[in-house]
Amino acid sequence: MTDRVLWFLTGSQNLYGEDTLRQVAEQSRDIAGVLDRTEDLALPVVWKPVLTSSDAIRRLILEANADDSCAGVVAWMHTFSPAKMWISGLDALAKPLLHLHTQHHVEIPWATLDMDFMNLNQAAHGDREFGFLQTRLGIPRKTVAGHVTDPTVGSRVATWARAASAYADLRTLRLARFGDNMRDVAVTEGDKVEAELRFGVSVNTYGVNDLVAVVDEVTDEDVAKLVAEYDDLYALSPTLREGGDRRDALRYAARLEAGLRAFLEEGGFGAFTTSFEDLGGLRQLPGLAVQRLMADGYGFGGEGDWKTSALVRATKTMAVGRPGGTSFMEDYTYHLAPGNMKSLGAHMLEVCPSLTAHQPTVEVHPLSMGNREDPVRMRFVADPGEGIVVGLSDQGDRFRLSANDVTLVEPDEPLPRLPVACAVWEAHPSLTTAAEAWLMTGGPHHTVLTTAVGFEEFDDLAEMLRTEIVHIDASTTTRALRQELRWNQAYYRLAAGF
Repeated sequence: MTDRVLWFLTGSQNLYGEDTLRQVAEQSRDIAGVLDRTEDLALPVVWKPVLTSSDAIRRLILEANADDSCAGVVAWMHTFSPAKMWISGLDALAKPLLHLHTQHHVEIPWATLDMDFMNLNQAAHGDREFGFLQTRLGIPRKTVAGHVTDPTVGSRVATWARAASAYADLRTLRLARFGDNMRDVAVTEGDKVEAELRFGVSVNTYGVNDLVAVVDEVTDEDVAKLVAEYDDLYALSPTLREGGDRRDALRYAARLEAGLRAFLEEGGFGAFTTSFEDLGGLRQLPGLAVQRLMADGYGFGGEGDWKTSALVRATKTMAVGRPGGTSFMEDYTYHLAPGNMKSLGAHMLEVCPSLTAHQPTVEVHPLSMGNREDPVRMRFVADPGEGIVVGLSDQGDRFRLSANDVTLVEPDEPLPRLPVACAVWEAHPSLTTAAEAWLMTGGPHHTVLTTAVGFEEFDDLAEMLRTEIVHIDASTTTRALRQELRWNQAYYRLAAGF
């Protein structure tokens, strides 16, 4: 995220004269500076000269569109900026937009208030003109009102900035699929052309043996370096330690990681998928390699699930620098004891270790699927905390994000025989209501579980992508959700046009 910035645009007009415009510039620099120093704002704020004409606005917005480092635009109308000046610029804008409705002063200077002060400080006036035009043009944006020094205002801008960075990442994301979707599975299918049009992600398939060729070229020296790293970082099971009878399985896992990483780096890929039904000449289904690549920020989807892989990558981008973790996930089984209902999420191998602050163990166990050698994987239980589970599905006429607030908890008892990493959570408002609601939305079984970002980041991202999002939270009822889905259906049908 450090190579991206936000542009700060200030609207005014020439009516007020040079002295007033100098004050506008000084005060807008102040506002941009306060914003730039906001805690958790992961993107620097770049101030741009005050805009007072339609031509200047259009030219600057075209520059923003062409500048790959510009992740989004923050706009503030310091005085009164007649909104017709913004029509051509906003109509051309291709970057996320945040409308900051603020002002330079905190309190009205009651005893000295005069018309000079009023003319200079009339964002309450100018921003309403700007807000009307955005609505008139149908511009997707986020609006944040309040003084820029208010921590709540800064937090909401910072949240939007993380979504803007994910949006920028998706626009240029290249995703490699090794093999196809799991056979006969419906929800992992989807329209890749529409996904590239809507999200920007380019999804392409590569033969698994293309990867095998790179894996086989990894040198023994590179394998030894990775194995030494594993020895230092993880608690290896006795059979995988030096002298253990499964040490060769660990060496092959290292070869897999080195080859897979090299393939992704060479092709400029930020996300990938694998499929246990198409392993070609691979000796193991990648487990440890996938977990470590996810921990480094790569998107991943199992069984050819490219939509979830792209969503994992977007979430990783939003979460940079935040505590907590993000992982590919799947609801596996329920604990349905009355008054103590929980979900247990896992996958065959691929759960990201960012979900725990504890040292994972590295183990090798049989895997009935894939018909290959026993794969190596990290094993741990995700740390307790607040989180959200999000899935991306193709509804035929549009994509839909389904999101469910959850609380991660410790398992009721140890899981000594579960050979994979897992997470246990309580869904809100309850497991039964959340499950019914999820099924009503047509949400997928593969998801992203994150404890690093919340619903607002996903909501902001959905607005930027003009993509439907449904939130299952503590207030959800299935009856209300049914009506929301019907309204959404009508809206998106009408919005698509004829």
